[in-house]
Amino acid sequence: MERRQNQTPQGQIARVLVEFLEVAITGVVFLKGFYPSGAFERRRYMNVVVQRARHPQLKNYIHATVAGLLPFVQKGMVERVAVIFFNADNVPLEKFVFKLAMNQAYGSEVEEVDLEFSLRSFLIKLSHSESLCKGLPPDCRWEITAYFRSLPETGTSKEADLWIPTDTKQWQQPPLITPIKSMSCEPLCLQLYLEHPSLSESLL
Repeated sequence: MERRQNQTPQGQIARVLVEFLEVAITGVVFLKGFYPSGAFERRRYMNVVVQRARHPQLKNYIHATVAGLLPFVQKGMVERVAVIFFNADNVPLEKFVFKLAMNQAYGSEVEEVDLEFSLRSFLIKLSHSESLCKGLPPDCRWEITAYFRSLPETGTSKEADLWIPTDTKQWQQPPLITPIKSMSCEPLCLQLYLEHPSLSESLL
């Protein structure tokens, strides 16, 4: 991949990261078996076999949502991106969380080959994480949620206007966290982990 002209390291990393998140989130939804397998097709990305959504609405939802994060990822405003599965009462049952941090002061050129090599390991690990997941009830739903370090000002850009505050019910107790994969290489740190309600809360 050629580095785009006049692109900062943060812009370069954000572009690769957002593309990766689109593929990874599609992989999460496939992994959970939320839709029939026919709703996806196998593709190769970063030299790994991955799933791509075939259904236009599913594909467009994931693409538009994640692509809308690009300017905020680039500015270091996004702390976490989560795929959350809910029950019929809108209470989270399970969260796949991508926690990211980018060094905004980093000024050196980024080797995309090295970055992609690190991100590829997340896709491999994710595809073998089914045993860590819990089964979903038939009446559940899911959504992509972004957690911002600072809220973007509405009216400043069309991307900011697309994001609305969530009314999702929160767990009352700290969640159970299961690490899946992490990387820390200047200027990007990325973690992927699962969150489940605590045992006492899941019995309520």
